[in-house]
Amino acid sequence: MPEGHTIHRAARDHRRILAGRSLRVSSPQGRFSAGADHLDGRACLDVEAYGKHLVYRFDGEDYLHVHLGLFGRVRKRKLPAPDPVGAVRVRLEGDTHLVDINGPAICEALDVDGFEALKGRIGPDVLREDADPERAFTRISRSRTSIGRLIMNQAVMAGIGNIYRTEILWRQGIHPHRFGREITREEFEAIWTDAVHLLEIGVRKNAIVTIDNVSPGRSRYRERVNIFNKDRCPKCDGAIVRMEIDTRRAFACEVCQPLPEVEGS
Repeated sequence: MPEGHTIHRAARDHRRILAGRSLRVSSPQGRFSAGADHLDGRACLDVEAYGKHLVYRFDGEDYLHVHLGLFGRVRKRKLPAPDPVGAVRVRLEGDTHLVDINGPAICEALDVDGFEALKGRIGPDVLREDADPERAFTRISRSRTSIGRLIMNQAVMAGIGNIYRTEILWRQGIHPHRFGREITREEFEAIWTDAVHLLEIGVRKNAIVTIDNVSPGRSRYRERVNIFNKDRCPKCDGAIVRMEIDTRRAFACEVCQPLPEVEGS
């Protein structure tokens, strides 16, 4: 599943080529035909990211909401329009470029009430200027759930995915299994600040880069990470522990990220 930096980068790119233009909206696959007909010919006013959600705002207070999920993909192409590749759920065509969206988990037209309800379900997005970190800290500081689960919960903190979770908690010396209520305000502020820092790098470099002062790698996804899917910790050379959190892989160095001792143990 794309992490938040990917969605924000897509919103930025799509805003440049679609906002302020009347769009031809179609569903080559056919599964979004009614929604496409409703939006076709409307002016796209803006494109925004809310965590892992893409929202295209049209005149008339209508919205296209897209969540790519695990298998969705977005392609940007120059005109003239090429034939659709694969099962294109929705095609947004401006005057110079088009955007094809394949296989999203969610693709729906919303009115203003639906859009406001969507925003209400999404936690503060670390990459949005209007984000309120206090909302996230309030949820975390009252929770018996582990911090490793909480910062991946998009209703708590939006935008952080699996790799960023591991990397941020390692960089801050916080074990993923610590309860949210054990996280101090200072620790939370460090998590939030580091998340903003790393995801902004991701937007700029179009890659997950969590090692300071390095360029993206040469692998398929160009990632440069400290401990995710690694065997040894770059700080202490200790063994990296692998775990599952809600069926997703996570990693920790139990030397650099110690769990607090339980009283009486």
